[in-house]
Amino acid sequence: MTDALDVSTLNDDQRDALVRLMVTLADSKRLMGIRYSDWTLGAPSIETGVSMASMTQDEWGHARLLYAMLKTLDIDPAPFEYERSGDRFASLSALDNEPSDWAAVVALMVLADGALSTMLRSFAQGTLEQARRRVPKMLAEEQYHMSMGFAWYRRLADSGGESRRLLAVATEDMLPGLVAWVGADDAAARNMVAIGVLDSAEDRLALYRDEVREVVALVGVDIDTVLGTSVWDEVRGRAVGRPDEEACERARGDRNRALLVE
Repeated sequence: MTDALDVSTLNDDQRDALVRLMVTLADSKRLMGIRYSDWTLGAPSIETGVSMASMTQDEWGHARLLYAMLKTLDIDPAPFEYERSGDRFASLSALDNEPSDWAAVVALMVLADGALSTMLRSFAQGTLEQARRRVPKMLAEEQYHMSMGFAWYRRLADSGGESRRLLAVATEDMLPGLVAWVGADDAAARNMVAIGVLDSAEDRLALYRDEVREVVALVGVDIDTVLGTSVWDEVRGRAVGRPDEEACERARGDRNRALLVE
């Protein structure tokens, strides 16, 4: 195994890049939980709704662990969790808006959750000791998410008609931002590769394409021809945009904290 990274040796650019990675993963997990939670009652069956509730808890638990990794760099995670405005959130662009239908939720399970798993797998195999210890359990829990997502994706694709059309639309809308995120090769991403925290952009993107190629082909999408969005925010490490304000309020827990009594 590669020697563990000594974070005390990082220069400012490397340190900032590691913070960006931790925050984009944590923010995405927090927002993914928000999007899943909205469908605990709107899912097609009671059993599926129960599964959505379980997946919501998984995502929020993962987010807390990822935010806590900031302590590795002697950074208090609380301001990142509770004090940022929506335009500073670094979550995946696919999570910016509430899914409008069940097909969009299924696309999130397969494509957005799948992109997160690809990045987490690379993170877990890298040089950061905290990721090596904490992320494998997240990935084990993600196996159920992916199993459910793929089953529903195939079901909707095979059903034809409006369900297949909506699934295709959601897939085509999400993929450019996700491909850009997984295959990010800006200065911060290259810093992560240079110190062994992540695999190369090419390797990450190849793995992601392999994971989703067969299933997106069911709705007529060729993942190998999908280009990442060119509208990129290097500060946050995501496509330009931001989550809707209600989701940000919920992610920060604004209303819950307003009820706290000191």
